[in-house]
Amino acid sequence: QAQLVESGGGLVQPGGSLRLSCRAPRMIFSVFSPKLMAWYRQAPGKDRELVASISSSRATVYADSVKGRFTISRDNSRKTVFLHMNSLNTEDTAVYYCNALSATNEPEYTWGQGTQVTIFS
Repeated sequence: QAQLVESGGGLVQPGGSLRLSCRAPRMIFSVFSPKLMAWYRQAPGKDRELVASISSSRATVYADSVKGRFTISRDNSRKTVFLHMNSLNTEDTAVYYCNALSATNEPEYTWGQGTQVTIFS
């Protein structure tokens, strides 16, 4: 079983909303809760990019392209990180992945399968 499992993607029209979830079924609470967690995305033909991150103290950082539209949150008791996405547009179409970030801000685990988000007009 993967360290991180993403879900919640789908097909929505521009202006729509989605909530993505990232579970860490193999991590125990004491391992998950201190981790800096992040959502990434990879659009067709493009490199994977960092979308948002959230620290153990719930400090958040967002890419300029999603500021004001996306919100990252976490529920440590459920070992889950969420990405609430509003005002979606076609440029948000991508496969979305989550990962933990190491002390050097590098992805810590093997990438999971991700969850596909498609915005169609």
